[in-house]
Amino acid sequence: MLTHAETRSQPRNLPGAIRHDWTQAEVLALFALPFNDLLFEAQLIHRRHFDPNVVQLSTLLNIKSGGCPEDCAYCPQSARYHTDVEASPLLSLDEVVAAARDAQSRGATRFCMGAAWRSPRGRDFESVLGLVSAVKSLGLETCATLGMLTAEQTERLRDAGLDYYNHNLDTSPDYYRDIISTRTYQDRLNTLQHVRDAGIHVCCGGIIGMGETRTDRAGLLLTLANLPRHPESVPINMLVRVEGTPLAQSPDLDPFEFVRTIAVARIVMPASYVRLSAGRTSMPESMQALCLLAGANSIFYGERLLTTRNPDQERDREMLRRLGIVAET
Repeated sequence: MLTHAETRSQPRNLPGAIRHDWTQAEVLALFALPFNDLLFEAQLIHRRHFDPNVVQLSTLLNIKSGGCPEDCAYCPQSARYHTDVEASPLLSLDEVVAAARDAQSRGATRFCMGAAWRSPRGRDFESVLGLVSAVKSLGLETCATLGMLTAEQTERLRDAGLDYYNHNLDTSPDYYRDIISTRTYQDRLNTLQHVRDAGIHVCCGGIIGMGETRTDRAGLLLTLANLPRHPESVPINMLVRVEGTPLAQSPDLDPFEFVRTIAVARIVMPASYVRLSAGRTSMPESMQALCLLAGANSIFYGERLLTTRNPDQERDREMLRRLGIVAET
């Protein structure tokens, strides 16, 4: 397995080399490969950079739900839609620390805190800084997703002990305007740049199954792969359709297309953790196993994500045991 320093020195045309000059035609050509060939290439590249039988476990806690002013068409936390998600205040320090301790005792190594804000402000942001410091003191990697950030906010989060910041691009630049109108694609890229400049690791991916085309899926991965530095963590979510949101009646996605997306993400971002994220409750274990074969090496671990259910932890442990996969320590 190569180190990150070694991968940076590999020739551009070597399979698994780190590149930032992918073309749309190249990415679409990967999507079009015969399924077996695509998974074979993805698995070879995965093995150059990671132990293929180790998966990283992250736990996500919703520290403030609902009431968000944004209009993301997939999100039940938007105040614009009539869903069963109610606005709630920020969780207390004791509540968050208790949840982090529980996640740690169950094998999670990273603890992510999510809040439904356009951007954090005032006393809420000050409280989040305290939450980050407290979770960090437990020995866990810390992650947060709080909306758009300024350069000053990212620096303060870094100083509080934040290791990762999640801010997804969601979809391709071309399809984005069909999903969100209240913030621009460039707004998201600006936040990612602030996070990078502060020295915080980037967690950035997207959502598959929102009615986008394969070209859009390629466009999302192309944008991520051609960033000056690849995200250290790339969550690939399958849309969870929630009643009351504009995407509640979206058509089913071909499961093989989702697995292809995982495989292409692995090929174009060889040294990034590719996380199998939302939507696993609707995936049979055989599909999840294909995703792990295709290069996914991280999962969200715990019975709930922000507002939707996640597989039971015992079920996940049993699935990983049957596959001979162990948790990263």
